[in-house]
Amino acid sequence: MSDAESVSSADDEGTGTDAASATAGTTAERVLGVEDLHVTYGEVMALRGVDLHVDEGEIVGLIGPNGAGKTTLANTVSGFLDYEGSVTYRGEDVHEKKPSDLVSAGLVHCSEDRDLFGHLSVADNLELGAYRHDEGWEERRDFVYDLFPRLEERSDQHARTMSGGEQQMLAIGRALMSDPDLLVLDEPTLGLAPVILQDISDGIEEIRESGVTILLTEQNVTFTMNHADRVYLLEQGRVEREGHPDELRGDEYIRDAYLGH
Repeated sequence: MSDAESVSSADDEGTGTDAASATAGTTAERVLGVEDLHVTYGEVMALRGVDLHVDEGEIVGLIGPNGAGKTTLANTVSGFLDYEGSVTYRGEDVHEKKPSDLVSAGLVHCSEDRDLFGHLSVADNLELGAYRHDEGWEERRDFVYDLFPRLEERSDQHARTMSGGEQQMLAIGRALMSDPDLLVLDEPTLGLAPVILQDISDGIEEIRESGVTILLTEQNVTFTMNHADRVYLLEQGRVEREGHPDELRGDEYIRDAYLGH
């Protein structure tokens, strides 16, 4: 199935609600700043002069096809990759911090690979997520269980025996146990069934309402448009479009290439 067909299907399923009314104010504090970002793998340039920002309280979407550089950007801002240019979190250069330091500072990455401890239970995975922020961890666990009730139902189940959708819920829940200020969600809907998409959709809105700022990378354009305050289109390592979802829905290129109409 093509990206456009996948997005159209997700739209028909009704994933998410329009986030237009939740757009962050223009005076909001800058949480993440990316300027003239270049990232290379050997001789291959994955990101080419990317500029973007995420302000307090926003959900910012990063869309684009497979191989566009979305995951590379997510890994870079989370401190996992070397880069040229500027990446700042709360005004401090990411280059000067280890990924673990960024987690302690509130920048938490939920990767597309989920990175769960498959031989451990749901409860153990969540508790490990609070390793660097153990104060108040029980309250955060209760929030996660309220967010995704089936995790509480399966609290004693080994992560590796769960469905893909349940594992995705657990990955997001474990990231929330680190008490994020900025949550980097990389491809959270990848390969999920429509019923699980709705659970993830509802969860993202509740996470926003709890005060967490979100950078969301997605191939599912409609899902992103339904949640994001602003959207960047990344193609071949470059930002080709940016704007409010309503503006981008009216863009002829995005309609034809990504929305299937």
